[in-house]
Amino acid sequence: MDEIDDVFVARLMTSDLHTVTPDTLVEDAAGVLLDNDVSSALVVDEDGALVGILTTTDFVDIVAKSQPKAETTVERYMSTDLITAGAQDRVADVASVMIEHGIHHVPVVDGDEPIGIITTSDFAAYVSSPERLSA
Repeated sequence: MDEIDDVFVARLMTSDLHTVTPDTLVEDAAGVLLDNDVSSALVVDEDGALVGILTTTDFVDIVAKSQPKAETTVERYMSTDLITAGAQDRVADVASVMIEHGIHHVPVVDGDEPIGIITTSDFAAYVSSPERLSA
């Protein structure tokens, strides 16, 4: 695992972000995830500051607790107790935090503004990539 000690979040994170606002309807947020084939959307306020995250796992809760098409907003289901990372954090450290907290998505921020996201899928892609050995 020594090789990963020198790898930083900026190298693995996805910077093509999909965002919604707290007042977005959950059905619209579901459309964002499905249309973009992603497993999370970052929730930002009107200034673009990160205020939460909504993941595919949250939709299990949404389906269980609300009527379909109930015009429920994202704010009701988004996670707000966020663990974030910086672009220059070591991926090994972020991976440890993800395991410790049982999470699969970590927004990458510059101050309060999201600049990327790193997910368990990013780690799997990195580990399975033949280029990583020569990088």
